[in-house]
Parts: sequence; structure tokens; C-alpha cells
Amino acid sequence: MKQHILVIGAGFGGMWTALSATRLFDLHGHDSVEVTVLAPQAELRVRPRFYEPNAHQLAAPIGELFDAVGVRFIKGRAETIDVHNKQVGYLDAAGAQQLCSYDKLVLATGSRLARSGTAGVNEHAFDVDQIEQAVRLEQHLKSLADQPDSAARNTVVVAGGGFTGIETATEMPARLRAILGEAADIKVIIVDRGEKIGASMGADISVSIAQASAEVGVEWRLKSSVAGVDADGVTLADRQRIEASTVIWTTGVRASSLTEQIPGERDALGRLHVDSHLKVIGQDDIFATGDVAYAASDDIGNHALMTCQHAIVLGRHAGNNVAAQLLGVAPTPYSQPKYVTCLDLGAWGAVYTEGWDRQVKLVRQEGKALKTQINTQWIYPPAANRESAWAAADPLIPIA
Repeated sequence: MKQHILVIGAGFGGMWTALSATRLFDLHGHDSVEVTVLAPQAELRVRPRFYEPNAHQLAAPIGELFDAVGVRFIKGRAETIDVHNKQVGYLDAAGAQQLCSYDKLVLATGSRLARSGTAGVNEHAFDVDQIEQAVRLEQHLKSLADQPDSAARNTVVVAGGGFTGIETATEMPARLRAILGEAADIKVIIVDRGEKIGASMGADISVSIAQASAEVGVEWRLKSSVAGVDADGVTLADRQRIEASTVIWTTGVRASSLTEQIPGERDALGRLHVDSHLKVIGQDDIFATGDVAYAASDDIGNHALMTCQHAIVLGRHAGNNVAAQLLGVAPTPYSQPKYVTCLDLGAWGAVYTEGWDRQVKLVRQEGKALKTQINTQWIYPPAANRESAWAAADPLIPIA
């Protein structure tokens, strides 16, 4: 009977895990292990682009890719993990409860927007965390054209001045003008706790963020936070009121709640502590990758962030190493010492940085050209043939 590796999740971490595992088995001429991916859909949802328009197009099918490398796909949503009996309970495509057994498990279920307890957020705020929410926001923005001209209609408030908040906000003036017309009196406001524009991103990059915000028409309300959201806008912690028909919540993410079903230490974001091979510490048969893994990316104290930049490399290593464990060959320790940032800043362009201190290397249209290449080419799945897929799944491929 074949041994079984079960990968939960088909995002960047999960997809690359499956490709990398089958790659190593092929290199060793080993065909007695089945690799299965369990996920709600056989597609890679390109989450880093959900701040853009046309979100419904931002998913790449990967069923044929899995077929090409011999990965079995189960359409379903994992709900329970029984570590003792090595079983995962899931709802299948028909909504029926099912069980799937495993010999080795790789958790790659990603993260979700960390919604706060702020009043009215769940009822009235939009977000760009998942493709369905991004589509919902786009439908709402288009509906604004049917509303009477008003300050509230023309105003978008973005709660949170981190990566997602900045990209969403700086793209928004152009999106609104495309819907409401060039003459519309557009107002886009980022509400952020920081003391200066882009403070959470670092001193060097914040200069570019401030320049871009001024040029594209994004205001910042600094040293502030949203105390409440309602159908007509937001109330800030200092009781100031902003009338707005559109409020977008972008205040951080948290690892999938399935991590709570695996005994092990977790960080403040819910990520499981893993060793250098991405095996969950204290669990011999469970690996974690992508946004659910708290993994050291170098030997000077940095850890992988919850980004596709890290999830791609984490996935390649997790797949290689879970396969290596079954083969009895040496694993490849995870290491990703190079860290870069490429932040889209709307019509201004983009800013590209290198290093954990985010030293600016490219700005404006040079940065935008690189960002476009990343968003439309580098992060997409490889071609659906085993040679190119396995070549791309090598964990030792350098990646920015």
C-alpha cells in the first residue's frame, strides 16, 4: 500500500509543496508515495493582486498542473485534524463530511484578515483579503456611479497604513475616477496609528510613500484609529467623523485557525514554530509552510513574513523535506536571507527595496515595471508539464 502525503491548501505554499515533493520522488525513481492536495478549489488565487481591479480574473487554474506531475486533488474544505489517528476531516464539494488519512501532513492553509472587535467592521467594512471580498468591493465601487454625487459617495477610508492598505489606497483614486468620471471630487484617506506616513514600512521607503500619496491624492490621518464603522462612514478614536460610503479594512492578518488543532508552540500571529526543515516542532509527521509557519529565514534573527515571496520558497522546501523524510535522504534546510519589497503606489509608480531595513533601489516607473513583472509573471504557476514544473520546484533556486 502506498504511503500518503496530504497537503492542505492550494495557495503558494501548498502548490509549491506538492510540486517539490513529486520532484524529489521522481529524482529518486520512487513511485510508492501518493501526494494529495486538499483545497476548496484547484486554482492558485493570486492574493498579492487583490487590491487591483478585475479581481475575478486573479486566479490561475492548477488542475492540469497537478495532473502533469501526478498530484491527486481533492476538492473540499478541511475542518478538523486528528493528529493521533492521522486523519483530516473535511467537507467535500457536495457538502458531505469526509475523512482523509495520511502518513505525512503538510499544513499550508494560509492566513486570513485579522478583524478587530471594532464596532461595525463586520457589517459595514470591505476588504481585499480573499477573492470573494475583493470582487464584492469592486461591485460596490461600480454601484457608486448610480448614487447621487456627494462627499460620502466620493470618499474612501482605508483603515491601516501597512502594505495592503497603502497599495489599496494609492490604486483607489484611479479606480474611482474610472467609475465616477474625471471631474468627481475624489477623496481617499488612510487612517493609521503611525506618527508619520509609511512609518511601519521603514524610514527610507516612507519618503517614496509620502511623495506618491501626495501626487495621486491620498490623505493620511496619522496617530489615529477607527473607533467605529457604520453605513455612512467612520468615527475615529478622537471622535472626528469622516463621511464615506466605502470603508476598507486592512489591519493585518492571522494564520489559519487549523494551526490550533496541532499540538505545538505558536507565535502571536498563530503560526506554528517549525525547525529548519519546516517540520512542526514536537511533531514527527507534520510540516507547516507558508503563512502558517513561523520559520527562521536566516541565522541573524529574521523570520519569514506572511507574503508570497516567502511562501513560494517555504513551499519548495516543505515539499522537498517531507519527501526526503520518507525517502530517508538528507533534507534541505530552509534559508532565505535575501529580503526585498516591491510596493505598488498607483499612478506614481512603485518602490523597490532590498534588505530588512528596506533600502530603496528603484522608484516610479522603473519600480512599476518590476512590480508588473512580479505580479503578472513571477508569482504565477509554472506551465502544466512535468519538466518545467519540477525545474521550477527546486528548493535551491534563488528567488528575490
